[in-house]
Formats: sequence, structure tokens, C-alpha cells
Amino acid sequence: MKFVESIEELRQVYGEAHDISRRKELRSLDRHARNFIANSPFVLIGSSDGRGNGDVTPKGDKPGFVAILDDTTLAIPDRPGNNRLDTLENIIFNPVVGLLFLIPGMNETLRINGTAKITFDETLRVQLAVNGKDPRSVVVVSVNAVYMHCAKAFLRSALWSPEGWPPRDTMPTLGEILKDQLSLPVSVEESDQRLDESYAKSMW
Repeated sequence: MKFVESIEELRQVYGEAHDISRRKELRSLDRHARNFIANSPFVLIGSSDGRGNGDVTPKGDKPGFVAILDDTTLAIPDRPGNNRLDTLENIIFNPVVGLLFLIPGMNETLRINGTAKITFDETLRVQLAVNGKDPRSVVVVSVNAVYMHCAKAFLRSALWSPEGWPPRDTMPTLGEILKDQLSLPVSVEESDQRLDESYAKSMW
């Protein structure tokens, strides 16, 4: 199997990008980007560490949980998790990040590329609190590129169409997966119950 090794090889097959796809990239947040972020309850953060290992982490909360500080600056609260800190540690080594904002039922997405820093700033943490609980930290992103992504991936996958979803009971629960992968000395029911209790106690 031969693999592509140069941009020239890629372009020989794909050709050049369409004019609109190049011109749609903005350097700051316009009203449409602001509106999208304000209505988005979910963002994926792509990052990589100092050794080139990549990672994508989901962040979700109530619509508009990502704060717009100004036309080129976003603030993403870090809610309680598993303390792996994959994204946060990556940012320490390599501040370059890519964001993908989603809105349920909408096939288009918003992509933002930029650089990130982590802060424990108390004023900002209080601003982003939920139910009186401050985030442990805040990821502040300086925006370099902003653009809308077309709907083709979502149309092909029919992601938002319930009739195409597999029945939930055909897939294992996370408790079952963890029990198998880690050889946990508990039943599947106990494993699932522990997860449910953790969700209930540490959502924010």
C-alpha cells in the first residue's frame, strides 16, 4: 500500500479548494459565530501534546456555556471530570487547539482554531459558575480562524435522525465496558450504579 507523502500528491487528486471555502474563514467572531456559540451546548476540543500525540475532548453544558469575552477571545469552563487532564496538560506543552461547536438538530457546525491558555482567575471562574459551583479552571482561547462547516457529514450520517439510531439496549453500558476492560470485581449493575452516583454528585 502506497501512502501520500506530499501536499502536491493530495492536490493532484483533490484539486484546489473552492473560492468560497477559502474566503469564508474569518479572523474574529462575527454576529453569526457569536449566535452559534450562544446556542451551542457542546464543543469538541482538539489538542496535542509536546510529543505530537493528539486528543479530542468533549465539553458540554447549558447552551452558551462557552463565554465570549471579546471578538477574538473565548472562555471555556472546566467542569468536574476524571482528572486525566488530557486537554489541560496538552495545552501546557502545545497551546494550539481546534474547536468544533455543535447545536442539536443543526447539520452545520462552527469551527474555530486558535491558541489556548489555562487560568484560575477567580473573577472569571465566578462568572462561569453553575448552581453556585465555580469551574476548577478556565481555558481561554485566542481565536485565529473562524468558519462555518457545511452539513455533508451530518447528512451522510443522519446523526440527528432518531429512526437511524441503533436501539440503546443493543449496545453495552459504560459500566459493562469498564468491568470487562478493567476486570472490575463488581457486577455490571454495581458498576453502572457507581457511575450514576458519580454523575449525580459531580456534574458541576
